[in-house]
Amino acid sequence: MFRLAEWRVERGIGETRAIRVVDGRIIEARIEPEDGLRAGAVIAARLVKRIPARNQAIATWDGGEALVTPLPAGVTEGAACRIEITRPPLPEPGKPKRARARPAAPDAVPGPGPTLAELLNAPATLPTRADDFEALGWSELLEEAASGRVRFAGGELTISLTPAMTLIDVDGEAAPAELAITGARAAAEAIVRLDLAGSIGIDLPTTPDRSARLAAAAAIDAAIPQPFERTAVNGFGFIQIVRRRSRLSLPELAASDPVGWHARAALRIAEHTPGAGQRTLTAHPDLVARLAAHPDWLAALERRIGAAVILQGDARRAISAAHVQARHP
Repeated sequence: MFRLAEWRVERGIGETRAIRVVDGRIIEARIEPEDGLRAGAVIAARLVKRIPARNQAIATWDGGEALVTPLPAGVTEGAACRIEITRPPLPEPGKPKRARARPAAPDAVPGPGPTLAELLNAPATLPTRADDFEALGWSELLEEAASGRVRFAGGELTISLTPAMTLIDVDGEAAPAELAITGARAAAEAIVRLDLAGSIGIDLPTTPDRSARLAAAAAIDAAIPQPFERTAVNGFGFIQIVRRRSRLSLPELAASDPVGWHARAALRIAEHTPGAGQRTLTAHPDLVARLAAHPDWLAALERRIGAAVILQGDARRAISAAHVQARHP
């Protein structure tokens, strides 16, 4: 049912990436931007609002705020407190959801929390010249996360981020009972691959065939490792899944900062572009501006490739269509 595989962790520029591979396929992936708030971080904050009716409080610090559960005992409004982040803030149209936290242990020392490599107990290595990630379909995975479109044999998934939950719509041309089963399996695999968590709804084809609905639920159970909770597939083809959330999923990372998402992807492309001599990175002006605002990223790229990098803006290019050209092919 679930086959173990070692994590491969790549120390990129501006982010750390990790994949787990089975039979030549990426079955699970994670991305950790270097400047993101991590679960496990301990922060010296100030309690600004008590919410006794919900056993919660709001705490702020320079650069952020969090909803703290349970309400810190004996801490008054305006007082200093230490909190431990359990989930970073979530992107939403309008106003993002606050980070979530809990009162830190009395002896907790402020710090950034464990890194992705530490959580996975795997060493973070520099990208290889052979580019193993790309050979396994890394670019295609990034496109799935950014577009919300995931193709599978006989159909397609559409992943939508909403304030209430992540929704996955299953579409295809097969008979409803068959599509309910294959779509459920594809959706469950996408949930794991794209690191979806929290409340997730899957809209399968409506089928009166109870055995098909049971088989669809079984396909989900076989593809998603525990722990998670789910409902049954109801008569309208809907099933809800809840997974513990401690970080942003890949689609949420892409949606929360699309320019940063594609800028870091462009750096990876530049790192692996063959040739010699100066590299010219041509991209949408917004992407060029983001890279220019991170001279440390560009310096790291130049060290890795042993050549200078020139940025060139082109407003005709899509934000996802950066191009890198070496002076000598």
